[in-house]
Amino acid sequence: MSLTSCLLPFSQSATAPLTSTCSCHLSASFSTFPVSSRNYYSYLRNESLVLNGGGSNLWRRFYGSAADLRSEETILETDLVTGSHKAGDSPYVSKQFLDGLSDVPRGASLCIAVVGATGELARGKIFPALFALYYSGYLPEDVGIFGYSRKNLTDEDLRSIIASTLTCRVDHQENCGDKMDAFLSRTYYINGGYDNRDGMSRLDKRMKQIEGVSKANRIFYLSVPQEALVDVACNIGDKAQAPQGWTRIIVEKPFGFNSYSSHQLTKSLLSKFEERQIYRIDHMLGRNLIENLTVLRFSNLVFEPLWNRTYIRNVQVIVSESVAQTAKYSDGYGIIRDIFHSHILQTIALLTMEPPISLDGEDIRNEKVKVLRSTRRLDPADAILGQYKSRSGDKNEAILNSVGPTYCAAALYIDNARWDGVPFLVRVGTGLIKHRVEIHVQFRHVPGNIYRDNIGVNIDLGTNELILRDEPDEAILVKINNKVPGLGLQLDASELNLLYKDRHVLVFLNFAPTQVPDSYEHLIHDVIDGDNHLFMRSDEVAAAWNILSPVLDEIDKHHTAPELYEFGGRGPVGAYYLWAKHGVPWADE
Repeated sequence: MSLTSCLLPFSQSATAPLTSTCSCHLSASFSTFPVSSRNYYSYLRNESLVLNGGGSNLWRRFYGSAADLRSEETILETDLVTGSHKAGDSPYVSKQFLDGLSDVPRGASLCIAVVGATGELARGKIFPALFALYYSGYLPEDVGIFGYSRKNLTDEDLRSIIASTLTCRVDHQENCGDKMDAFLSRTYYINGGYDNRDGMSRLDKRMKQIEGVSKANRIFYLSVPQEALVDVACNIGDKAQAPQGWTRIIVEKPFGFNSYSSHQLTKSLLSKFEERQIYRIDHMLGRNLIENLTVLRFSNLVFEPLWNRTYIRNVQVIVSESVAQTAKYSDGYGIIRDIFHSHILQTIALLTMEPPISLDGEDIRNEKVKVLRSTRRLDPADAILGQYKSRSGDKNEAILNSVGPTYCAAALYIDNARWDGVPFLVRVGTGLIKHRVEIHVQFRHVPGNIYRDNIGVNIDLGTNELILRDEPDEAILVKINNKVPGLGLQLDASELNLLYKDRHVLVFLNFAPTQVPDSYEHLIHDVIDGDNHLFMRSDEVAAAWNILSPVLDEIDKHHTAPELYEFGGRGPVGAYYLWAKHGVPWADE
């Protein structure tokens, strides 16, 4: 019989009963979950399950990195009954995907532990993101969710804490309550106490109980203070790594406080884990704008030929948090360590890197680190630090006791052939008048412009500009010169506007139209998938600290006083002078 007679898309074969038309004597059903937008095909041969097409991505998601797999053209094959490998085969199809084929108890195929489970980040962001992924089918139904902290709680206590923050977000989904109950039933609590060595041993034991005989993978989300990070991570490495599957840890920013502390942190992590196991997360890199940077550059012919010093005059990166969005930086990190080191420099790296040879995470990281190493160290004379003033009786008054600045404006230069001489002006701050996240790419003047006299007094108004906006409304804007209607010949700058909410009706499986998944959902999904291109590698972390070290050293050694600005104002006046110093027009508020 032809093999194609029983060829089905994976989404169908996942639930289709196996009948005698495929020369099989087995009947089975598979747990369904969306894996990718690509089609997957499967068939049976000699009582063996064969995956091809996009099958390697399925393995990469739940059974290891792409490096562990053969090419997609290679057939993956394993005996359905015994689970034994054929000669030369890749990792086997685990029994947790095969219901009813054996009397062996089915356990969890993936375990996710949130260390620091009772903290604000875990309650407000991590657990809701995990539920959203579970609700939409991006986590296997048999997933095990573990909360770990020092508090003396029970499983039911943790479930009550989590339930208070969960929402289904989609009104028309009738099974929301059932999904929430199922998710909470898969949630367990471990009291780690004050000895993480014993605590991780207890966590490992509980995980093994839930996993059963399954070849399960493990993810540990370390939502803990920096001072506790090394102890927690090292004890996970010693006591709680997956005995058979892969183990991945998620580390929250900041990644150290300076070059030296970051080096020591990296050294400790790499003593227990391989680099491919470590995911340094910055939730701001999970925004759609960041993912769209490379798409815009490398999939549109109109931009890539112009993406260099010949045509681009300057680039401005703006991250402005309004009073309503402001979070206090009174923990000593400051905005440089918390946002500039990771989000700002990663954004610039993605915006300016050379084309990678593929979309593989390591290929993209290789290009990013080249840009970071080419970036000139930040001269303290090219940095303006600010700190907002609290009003009398304001709850933010404590900010004045912090040495961490709440605003930083800086001029960066990349010393390579593509970007030599192009200023990259950055301003990032909190407690400002407007919430705004934008990238402005201003192009050079048209040489010998014959319409110069028709543009007006300010020739800068006649330059083209590309604006990538994430907040307040996600959009792509292109400023072009256009004739003003009428009998005269007067030019005006007009905007070609792609406003996402008007143009796209986004439907992400079970997500509501126009509702984009939260950045934590995006990044946790990438960790499960083994996609690391939005996570900083150790050499990227070191290169970023090298750029910022002169300014941080100046702050630490000389206790540089930041310029004060009004809470709810426009930021330090010095930033305007910095823009003028480098000949860059201030982007309109």
